[in-house]
Amino acid sequence: MKQWCLVCLVLLLIQSGKIVLQVEAGDGFISTRGTQLVLDGSPFYANGFNAYWLMYMASDPSQRNKVSSAFEEATRHGLTIARTWAFSDGGYSPLQYSPGSYNEQMFKGLDFVISEARKYGIKLVLSLVNNYADFGGKKQYVDWARSQGQYLTADDDFFSNPVVKGYYKNHIKAILTRCNSMTGVVYKDDPTILAWELINEPRCSSDPSGGRIQSWITEMASHLKSIDGNHLLEVGLEGFYGPSSAQKQQLNPYFQIGTDFILNNQIPGIDFATVHSYPDIWLSNSSDVEQLSFLKNWLNNHIEDAQSTLQKPVFFAEFGKSSRDPNFNMYQRDLLYNTVYSAIYSSAKGGGAAVGGLFWQLLTEGMDSFRDGYEIVLSESPSTASLIVEESEKLNHIRKMYARGKTPMMEREQNIRKTI
Repeated sequence: MKQWCLVCLVLLLIQSGKIVLQVEAGDGFISTRGTQLVLDGSPFYANGFNAYWLMYMASDPSQRNKVSSAFEEATRHGLTIARTWAFSDGGYSPLQYSPGSYNEQMFKGLDFVISEARKYGIKLVLSLVNNYADFGGKKQYVDWARSQGQYLTADDDFFSNPVVKGYYKNHIKAILTRCNSMTGVVYKDDPTILAWELINEPRCSSDPSGGRIQSWITEMASHLKSIDGNHLLEVGLEGFYGPSSAQKQQLNPYFQIGTDFILNNQIPGIDFATVHSYPDIWLSNSSDVEQLSFLKNWLNNHIEDAQSTLQKPVFFAEFGKSSRDPNFNMYQRDLLYNTVYSAIYSSAKGGGAAVGGLFWQLLTEGMDSFRDGYEIVLSESPSTASLIVEESEKLNHIRKMYARGKTPMMEREQNIRKTI
């Protein structure tokens, strides 16, 4: 009875933030080794999903079952990575009311997401701000600075104005040093988090040279790493090529947005590359056959560049096909998923740089207002769900081989000998 009372007292102190649990770096944290991610000494490959809505839904205790259901369904389909927002700036029910002023109810929602992810064995990629005005984004930061007398002419000033950059740096610190009210673990010490993402899909069209974003990434990566030396960091790039690889700019879908896949990912502190793939948006006037041809070329070039030039892992962090497209059919969506998954597996089984893919986006039943055309409700999409399970099993098989001290090449040779 006394032991039970002591346990209850400790839990209460954790909830109040008076006890902070320490987690040693290296205990469940994912690191990099060349072009591979590594967990507990073995290469780590994983299949995953996007669910931007997790914190928002979890901020309402009556809706937290949606988060639990999503994680439970994901786990049953072998999905072990979730990418989600750790931002909501200004506007309705935000995380950050104004610079440095936070909504505790929303923060507790994020606490729940991290706690629940740990429960289900899911690693998280947490994005820290949006390029777009949805959930505030860089526009909100610029507006906040304007209200304090800063003369700013465009949202792209987010990347260069010292006041705005100060606001964002403070947000980084607030997130990384948050003590989880449910686990007692400070975010920067929690191995449930796989990586931080600086910004979702950065774009700075006012500077096609890419210099402004390059400087911003360099500064912010250094700042974040000075606070958190445990976690990996990625930029949040879509994968567009810039001036540093002019011969490959022809692969871009007809526009330049001020990012540079090669240079941006070579910045010290950036641990792995990301690529997004939306041929139905980027090549909306092209046929399904042309879009698929573009996708294959897009995937293969980025895997090769990650392997040979960057010598870093690469995640295909967003991909999908909208059911709102004219003449949409499930076969074409499944073909896109299969194309992405096949490229990842082909690289991974040879020890290459592709380490996983995260489709956009996972929903559970009863979330119709969150549908955007790209949603996957696993119970409604059996053919797509089957492809997801298959990819999960393949990547998990590679992980198990490495854990047994084998490589995919060694296993193939062993299988060949068995047939002789």
